[in-house]
Amino acid sequence: MTGPRLVVVGGGLAGLACAIAASDRGAEVTLLEARPRLGGATWSFSRNGLRFDNGQHVYLRCCTAYQRFLDRVGTADLARLQDHLDLPVLRPRPGLPPAVSYLRRSRLPAPLHLLPALLSYGHVSLAGRLRLGQAMRALLRARTTDEELDAETFAAFLSRHGQSAEVIDELFDLIALPTTNVHVKEASAALVTKVFRTGLLGEPGAADIGWSEVPLSVLHADAAEHALRRNGAVIRRRARVEAVEVAPGRGSVGPGVLGVTLDGGHVEADAVVLAVPHEAAARLLPSEVRYAEELAGLGASPIIDIHLVFDRKVSDYPVAAGSGSPVQFVFDRTASSGLEEGQCLAVSVSAADAEHGEAKEALIDRYHAAVVELFPRARGARLLDAVVSREHTATFRGTPGTARLRPGSETGIAGLFIAGAWTDTGWPATMEGAVRSGNRAAWHALQALGLGRGDTETSTEAVA
Repeated sequence: MTGPRLVVVGGGLAGLACAIAASDRGAEVTLLEARPRLGGATWSFSRNGLRFDNGQHVYLRCCTAYQRFLDRVGTADLARLQDHLDLPVLRPRPGLPPAVSYLRRSRLPAPLHLLPALLSYGHVSLAGRLRLGQAMRALLRARTTDEELDAETFAAFLSRHGQSAEVIDELFDLIALPTTNVHVKEASAALVTKVFRTGLLGEPGAADIGWSEVPLSVLHADAAEHALRRNGAVIRRRARVEAVEVAPGRGSVGPGVLGVTLDGGHVEADAVVLAVPHEAAARLLPSEVRYAEELAGLGASPIIDIHLVFDRKVSDYPVAAGSGSPVQFVFDRTASSGLEEGQCLAVSVSAADAEHGEAKEALIDRYHAAVVELFPRARGARLLDAVVSREHTATFRGTPGTARLRPGSETGIAGLFIAGAWTDTGWPATMEGAVRSGNRAAWHALQALGLGRGDTETSTEAVA
């Protein structure tokens, strides 16, 4: 490789997207990852001959940058995207089969496409359903960039617009929680409004759900690594960056990046992208970056997953949600796990502050019992194996006031940029936000390296 040198620090989705976009345009890319694996928060592991993902990650049809990333690395056909939103929501009933209501989109134009499903949603009262129109009108009028909207919780916003505690807990939290990883009583109203405006009230098909049908490491890390190596990129695992090297400014010229220092040496660079979690970015950003100390205010929110392997099929749903149950969402991961007989279910628990410190045995017992309540066939099934996976700092904590703490790609130091789902993408901390941030950082880096060729930032975001 003979092009300008770009070092990308971090091999998660943001870093992979950035490295691919930049190497596609001729940059000489070196990707440094501190861990022995790529993929960031989307990775897989083996246990007793089966493959499990660390957590269940889904996307929506509106996640266009993420889908372009899959297209670019050649794995789009390994992910399943619903033809139309179809989410069964199960509520346990003692001594009876669970009650089931569906969130489905109709053929009506947006924003009316969900109206029939909302009006027939049986897990909230009729009075609550009839008042949903007030909230939907308020969401359509709201501006996600409004500082006042970001200053209050989404629950407070809904309450101001006529929504009862029942509707807030049983319907709005069901949708907001898995996308923001924060309960609506704590989440920024601006952040959750983005979810509803883009995913639920925009294009009719925007909320159709997609998920991987193979282990996440196959879908993301393995394929992206092949794409990068075909581009001539250098990938170094177990490469822990200790500092970004910056040259002091001379006269009116500000500081500029020189490279990075590793625990085992030095890598020179014409540009550097830090695609790492915000805690690591705060440590690595030079003191000249004025917002570095404020990044701690973004906090962290955990996610846990409980993987249950049964000796027989207990659920007919590829994906389902729970209401009035510890189970938030449950996914059929039988095929991707490699299980030949029986069924593997993954229970995903967002905002798992209370659970992330619990013993695995207690979590398995509680969620196994909850799954039995939702899927009666599990009562007679034998639990062959169970494993708990945890991401203690899965996402930033999207509470009121965090919008101002999410910086853009530029740092104020020539040649130094940042990426990550925690940056100012306009999206929650999702796979879509991660890929968008990587594409945006790549655009800025390409401009700095003289490889931008006049592209607009929007056009380069479409690379992945």
